[in-house]
Amino acid sequence: MTDISSAPDPTSEAAYDRRRLEQWLSGGARADGVTRRNMLKLLGAAGLVAVPVGAAAIADAVAAADLGIVKPLPVELFSVRGTNAETKWEALRGTGYHTPIDRFFVRNHTSTPRIDEYGWRLRVFGSGLRGGPMEFGYDELRRMPSTTFSAFIECAGNGRSFYDTQQGEPATGTAWTLGAIGMARWRGVRLAEVLRRAGVTRDAVDVMPTGLDDEYVSGRLNLGRVRRPLPIAKALDDVILAFEMNGEPLPPDHGYPVRVLVPSWIGISSIKWVGSIEVSAEPLYSPWNTDFYRLLGPAYPPAGGPVLTTQTVKSAFELPWNATVRAGDRVRLHGRSWSGSGRVRQVEVSTDGGTLWRRARLRDIPRRNGWVRWHIDWRPDRRGQVQVMARATDSTGHSQPEKSVFNSQGYLFDAVVRHPIQVV
Repeated sequence: MTDISSAPDPTSEAAYDRRRLEQWLSGGARADGVTRRNMLKLLGAAGLVAVPVGAAAIADAVAAADLGIVKPLPVELFSVRGTNAETKWEALRGTGYHTPIDRFFVRNHTSTPRIDEYGWRLRVFGSGLRGGPMEFGYDELRRMPSTTFSAFIECAGNGRSFYDTQQGEPATGTAWTLGAIGMARWRGVRLAEVLRRAGVTRDAVDVMPTGLDDEYVSGRLNLGRVRRPLPIAKALDDVILAFEMNGEPLPPDHGYPVRVLVPSWIGISSIKWVGSIEVSAEPLYSPWNTDFYRLLGPAYPPAGGPVLTTQTVKSAFELPWNATVRAGDRVRLHGRSWSGSGRVRQVEVSTDGGTLWRRARLRDIPRRNGWVRWHIDWRPDRRGQVQVMARATDSTGHSQPEKSVFNSQGYLFDAVVRHPIQVV
């Protein structure tokens, strides 16, 4: 087994990222497929060098691209946003703990590829292996010892639109509300098992999966296929190569035939349609490293705030926006809350715009990497618009604030959302 005593703490992506960035800027890390000039342009978006090009342009290009999603997107289930599809929260009412595949959100950089499992191969290669490249077929992976667990995947920009609509601070990127999250039961083989069979050595420091979707072009800059390095410690910890979702083979839009699943890390880590994995004895870097997922804005240093790691605490009602209820009727409000850093400990709900708060009843045992469903009863007594609000607190003590600290790319919105209801 690989010695990881000198590897970064698998829970500290920020320390790992900062070290990799310093190594790249000093010439000690490799960024294949991106020239130093172009990488410096991209780094400018993160405030790391003074060039005004990068992640905002990437988001704008994505929004302008043609839709390329395979599954049906009925209007009652989804809001289409460029190449992406956001789940409507009212579509989750009564669906159970796991998100049904037909209403699981879709986040694509380009379009969903159609891949034949019989011709698919996973190529594992690199200087961190003791031998040459190895290939694994689909059936071969499925014959390996497998593991199954539940975990949510959430886009780092989930809730981005509320910076504008609720706080008056517009941010760049896809205007998600709260539907860029889905919970599923995943089955796959541990990445550590595949790396062991491929001959990972104690010299390995980075592991970089690459997807098989089209190369991503921003303006005139071709960034290549989506790829993102993981530290060897994380790769050998809890990462899986998933081939099933909710008991079924992965659908095309969710990574068929095989995707990476990185519990507790932001969604970009969980590369879909994985086709190759580089195991490197030298530091790796890519445009999708966490330097493009850094907090930028007036509240942060010029070089940017902390890189994005786990998601923040959030809550959502299983209600349409501007839902209608009748005055005097008993109403049961349903919702879900989740956190990337710990188990949800409690949820409180206000039906008067935040003056009074009552504790909601949790319907699930709080679990790491999961959400909890909850409900609370309410009898509105006045006609007019009411703002209902939910706030969660997790096991680490994090609770949703009244206002989220703004960042220009709209990441990590964590404030209590004011959900309007019409009482008639």
